[in-house]
Amino acid sequence: MTYALEPIAVIQSPFKEKFATPRQPGLTPSVQAIIDFYPGFATPEALRGLEGFSHIWLIFLFHQNWQKGWTPTVRPPRLGGNKRVGVYASRSPFRPNPLGLSAVELLSVDNIRGKISLTVRGADLIDGTPIFDIKPYIPYGDSIPEARRGFAKAAPDEKLKVVFSDGACGELLRHQAESPDLENQLREALSLDPRPAYRQSDEEEQEYGVLFDRYNVRWLVEGERLKVISIELAETDGQKIP
Repeated sequence: MTYALEPIAVIQSPFKEKFATPRQPGLTPSVQAIIDFYPGFATPEALRGLEGFSHIWLIFLFHQNWQKGWTPTVRPPRLGGNKRVGVYASRSPFRPNPLGLSAVELLSVDNIRGKISLTVRGADLIDGTPIFDIKPYIPYGDSIPEARRGFAKAAPDEKLKVVFSDGACGELLRHQAESPDLENQLREALSLDPRPAYRQSDEEEQEYGVLFDRYNVRWLVEGERLKVISIELAETDGQKIP
């Protein structure tokens, strides 16, 4: 038996690719995102009362993985990427039905000239992720402090100290008017060490890059320090992203 689902909204997020996107919600509290509803799914009546909740659940599609299939076991990054567990004991995006669930902070419900959107903070979703449903987070029912945590014993710590080269500091200043929180956002995202688990023990310095919001960010890891070396406006078809 199959069931047809239709997205109700899409998220606008500064995380433009899987690389460097946090693996859980709430790990980058400086990062905000916008949820834009599709026509027919957002009216003032449908969202009445939502502003009274500080957090909401997002049910979404792992849209970059949904046609890639699944396997019964996966290798969670929390276990170093070298130990297998069952897919149902993980939050891997490669699932029989690639649906994700994230709790995010709701900052505002906005109605601008009839277009309704939500502003949220701490989302771990890639830009363009389809949203299938939104539900209020209710602490007494959704939080279970005594729950066992399996192999995810505690929230991940910052693994790397993030520093900026002189050139990157100058670029932060140039971008400050358009992106005042860029430095904090990069510190939060990159301190978690976005490298694949099997590369995190490498001693050889290697340059990495990621598209974050409107910027191409380049960095390298030196021991326990991550050094951002450049932050440049990204280009699309030869044009700078405005």
